[in-house]
Amino acid sequence: MRDPRIEKLARLLIEHSTRLEPGEKVLIEAFDLPDPQLVSNLVEIAAEKGAHPVVSLRNTSVLRSLYRTATETGMQVIGEIERDTMAKMQAYIGIRGASNSNAMADVPADKMDLYQRLWWQPVHTALRVPKTKWVVLRYPTPSMAQLARMSTEAFEDYYFDVCTADYAEMARRQEPLRELMLATDQVQIKGPGTDLTFSIKDIPVIPCNGRRNIPDGEVFTAPVRTSCNGVITYNTGSLYQGTVFEGIKFELQDGKIIHAECRGETARLNQILDSDEGARYIGEWSLGCNNRVKKPMLDTLFDEKIGGSLHFTPGQAYETADNGNRSRVHWDLVLIQTPEYGGGEIYFDGKLVRKDGMFIPEGLLPLNEGL
Repeated sequence: MRDPRIEKLARLLIEHSTRLEPGEKVLIEAFDLPDPQLVSNLVEIAAEKGAHPVVSLRNTSVLRSLYRTATETGMQVIGEIERDTMAKMQAYIGIRGASNSNAMADVPADKMDLYQRLWWQPVHTALRVPKTKWVVLRYPTPSMAQLARMSTEAFEDYYFDVCTADYAEMARRQEPLRELMLATDQVQIKGPGTDLTFSIKDIPVIPCNGRRNIPDGEVFTAPVRTSCNGVITYNTGSLYQGTVFEGIKFELQDGKIIHAECRGETARLNQILDSDEGARYIGEWSLGCNNRVKKPMLDTLFDEKIGGSLHFTPGQAYETADNGNRSRVHWDLVLIQTPEYGGGEIYFDGKLVRKDGMFIPEGLLPLNEGL
């Protein structure tokens, strides 16, 4: 039996997120989906629009074997083939389902670095992100439901409610925040274990409302590369390259992370930050404003959108909000500032803009609805 919620999501991805036009080629890349309906719907709707769908079905167990046995030559060949394919595309839809979110936990760090350097960076960071109309999303699975501490059925209802939000209304509410950020020079973030300052002067500000991520709901920019000073302590765990990191704390001086620690994985944390020069600088700063997403679940696409949150991202800057930082790392780390997570304040040019997750200026009050 076909699920009408899946067809609605597929139409959103084709018509809103990637805005497919006749003659365009779209790569639909699906990982571990338990059911083919979403991919089939995407193919059918893309063809209906006169576009040309290309499908790649991936399996995490096979990828794990590829990563674990990787050689420099082998990974480079895969990266070249993948890059040639991506170069032919005008759009990309990436869908990830997973039966085990920790499937890559035992892939050695040097092998993951080969993947990042020779496959991910040339195909996705250097080509897909700046050159295609792309959108990425998760697929609801029992594994995700467990991370969310929900039953599978309840999580499915939650997933489709969050993912098929009214993105046009979201865009309208984000516009005053975009304008305020564009007019801002100095930002200060304060909270438990956090006192951080940086400039966002003359950096573009991008509201996100269903074009790149599903679910969506953030407004992002980047700090001036050498302007970050102080300390930030994240209160949300992060699953990155197969490892779960908790309690990450950075000390920054003139833009660079000069000290990094976390609970139990400090050596691995610093190994990632030493991947290249840009990994110890910040490539993105964003305010989460999807108030339907209320608690973290070790899934970045959801956690970074949490209403009342922010993420402060070591590594690669997006070309749309570019501070010049380049890295094969782009690691969205989340700090939630609602009262149950310890609260906190954000100041723009010395004026309080958000307190305990709630926006203060009158023009931003609609962003608080549902929080």
